[in-house]
This record gives sequence, structure tokens and C-alpha cells, in this order.
Amino acid sequence: MPPRLIEKPTPTPFIAKSRAAMGLRAAEDIAYELRQRLQSQQGVRMIFAAAPSQSEMLSALILMPGIEWSRVTAFHMDEYLGLAPDAPQRFGLWLRRAIFDHLPFAAVHLLEPGTDPEATAAEYADKLAASPIDIICCGIGSNGHLAFNDPPADLYDPYDAKVVELDTACRQQQVDDCCFDRFDDVPTRALTLTIPRLLKADRIFCCVPGAFKKTAVRRALQDPISGSVPATALRTHSNWSLYLDEDSAADLASPEVL
Repeated sequence: MPPRLIEKPTPTPFIAKSRAAMGLRAAEDIAYELRQRLQSQQGVRMIFAAAPSQSEMLSALILMPGIEWSRVTAFHMDEYLGLAPDAPQRFGLWLRRAIFDHLPFAAVHLLEPGTDPEATAAEYADKLAASPIDIICCGIGSNGHLAFNDPPADLYDPYDAKVVELDTACRQQQVDDCCFDRFDDVPTRALTLTIPRLLKADRIFCCVPGAFKKTAVRRALQDPISGSVPATALRTHSNWSLYLDEDSAADLASPEVL
């Protein structure tokens, strides 16, 4: 079992007037982190989330100067099961369009389910465990999930990656995000990195724009830490940042827009 999760001081969220401003500030901070690490390390290993909530940040990040992307190795945190290899909704393809194909990464390790997803999960976990993960870029789901760890999530999961069943709220979010036309088109199963695997990263940047995320944001910051709201686990990490827009921050008390 991983060490007991202990709540750390919660960082003050950066709240922007728009999604674009949120994404730009997050990209600037991520770029700064990358430059600093590349000054003292041979390389950087990053995990990316694939979701519309990350679009503004990724678009800004690929334009940031002074980053030796040829020394950055990329992973991603989840992938649907049951979609055709060329389905545009696949997260690996989404990330290729959003960032991977735009920059000269040292390596990009796509999470390809193949014919044996359980074996794929174990192999991907081994790749992640080969060296420490420096940076994660993530979001929070409308049901409070991290990656595809829907509630009730196991905050002490013994696995680093596994096959999961997607709950109704998670699948509906994919329709609300305009990733699928109909609820019935959304896969019911996926591969995901687990909460403990995500929390092993040294630095976490979390972008969560949009009005339909406001309840999840409030609960992530204020509810007791538990698998009922998986994103509450972020509050046990000692080095994470949260980026919101006015809409996603609307349920917070006295949000200060910057």
C-alpha cells in the first residue's frame, strides 16, 4: 500500500478572465518548469491529459520559446477501449493533433490498448516506472475524476495502470465536451493510470475551465479527501498548481480573478 495520504497546504488557484488567459498562464508556468529542469537534468518525463480542457494550455505551450523538446519524453494518462485505431476520439490521436506532432519530443509513448488491455497496462506501468515522472498536465472531470479514475476511486490502488469501467457521469461529460455525438457512442471501458501513479509525479499542473466543472472544482478543494471525489487527492501532493477561469471558479467563495 502507498504511504498514507496526508493533506498539504492547498495552493491558491490562478483564476483567469477567460479560458485563453488561463491556458496562457499555465503554459508559461509549465514552460518555466521545463526550462529549469532541463538546466539540471539530462531529460524530463511528462504525462499529458487529453481533453478539451487542456486545449488552450497546449496551444500556448507549443509556442513557448527556449524549451529543448528533444530532451522531453511524453506519456499520456488514459485511453478508451473498443474504438477503432483511427477513431478521432482516441486520446493518443487527440494528443498527437494537439501537441505531439508539433514538437520534436525525444520519445512519445502512446497508450495503445491492443488485443490484451491488461497486458498493455502492465507494460505501460513498467515504462512509467523506469525513471521518475517530473511533470503531469491534467484536468478534473465533472464527476471529480482524475484521468479515468471515476468515483468511488481507490486512492491506494496497488496498480499503476489498469482497465476500468466508466461511470455514467464520465461518459456524459464526453458528450458535453462534444467529443461524441451520442451517449451510446461513448465507450464503457478504458485504460487509465491510477491515483497513486499520478501522485508520484514531482510537479502537477491542473487546468480546469468551464461552468460545468464548477461543482467539481469546489468539491475538489473543499470536500474531505476520499475516493468519492478523486480530485481531492491532489490536496495531498506537495507541489501542484490549479488554473481556472471565471466560470469554473464560480462556486468558490470570493474568487480573485487575475
